Amino acid sequence: MIKGVHQRMLSMRARMGTYWSMLLGAVLCLVIVIAGIAGFMVIEQWDFVSSFYMVVITLSTVGFQEVHQLSEAGRMFTALLIIGGVGSFLYMAAAFAQVLVEGRLQILWGKRRMMKEIGKLKDHFIVCGYGRIGSIVTKEIMGEGHAVVVVEQDLELIENMEQEGVLCVEGDATSDEVLLAVGLQSARSLISALSSEAANVYVTLTARQLNPDLTIIARAGNKSHISRLELAGADRVVLPHFIGGVRMAQSVLRPTATNFVELALRGGIDLQMDELSVSTGSELVGKDLIDSKIRPRFNLIIIAIKKKNGDMVFNPGPKEVIDAGDTLLAVGRKSDLTKILDIM
Repeated sequence: MIKGVHQRMLSMRARMGTYWSMLLGAVLCLVIVIAGIAGFMVIEQWDFVSSFYMVVITLSTVGFQEVHQLSEAGRMFTALLIIGGVGSFLYMAAAFAQVLVEGRLQILWGKRRMMKEIGKLKDHFIVCGYGRIGSIVTKEIMGEGHAVVVVEQDLELIENMEQEGVLCVEGDATSDEVLLAVGLQSARSLISALSSEAANVYVTLTARQLNPDLTIIARAGNKSHISRLELAGADRVVLPHFIGGVRMAQSVLRPTATNFVELALRGGIDLQMDELSVSTGSELVGKDLIDSKIRPRFNLIIIAIKKKNGDMVFNPGPKEVIDAGDTLLAVGRKSDLTKILDIM
């Protein structure tokens, strides 16, 4: 319970940013006012109105006459009240002055609105790092119509993303506060695409601890680092340079097949490859591919089935049974892939 409260506090602090100090100052002032009223009522046995009035004239330092004659204990309490009250007011004024002096009030308001929008997201994607790999990942996911939040430290990249309308947060992706601020608890997946191998390991480890059910994809620069990332909690580790090299080789060895797959994945033709998850209540559960009538009803080709235990069935036969929790890898027109979602 204490850990949960701490995480919520860290998340709130990261979202509020500069305004956190102002909020603390306001809360401190309120506590001092309440404590002052209670103190005069207990120590001097005054009524609420007299106590409240005494607190106001004391903290405002206007110099009016005391409501009633104070006892020695009352004078000591009043002195402490003045010290605490003036200190809290100065703290809040300093926090507000900091916002104004920095000259970033409008920017902070804009970031505040962005953090509000991020706070409303559910089932979204988090991308850590907006470099060469992270920027491509972000644009690809956004191109599919999904919500993405990027965590980046480079101010220049932050400005570019703000101009492009990409939801982003300036901060260190290895920080618990930052990850919680971008909605890690309610995210669908996290992609760690930082240039530092150690940072990717740390982000993966932190994200897995904060959200055990999260799907985590991590970038690696070397095959020897795959085991470390998997041990830290990554569901899948990707080697960009290796994939790029394989794609280039395939473009030479099998240009037609490679171009077809690229066009299908990028939507360059009216044909797409997509994953279809079979829910428990789907009408396909318990039927084989022939009885499901996926081909005649939706004009889709099932090229593989990922069983719920993780096994892959490539080029499944007509008698292959579809179970709840399976994932069908289908190829067909986008309109047909949309129609079949109604029965999934």
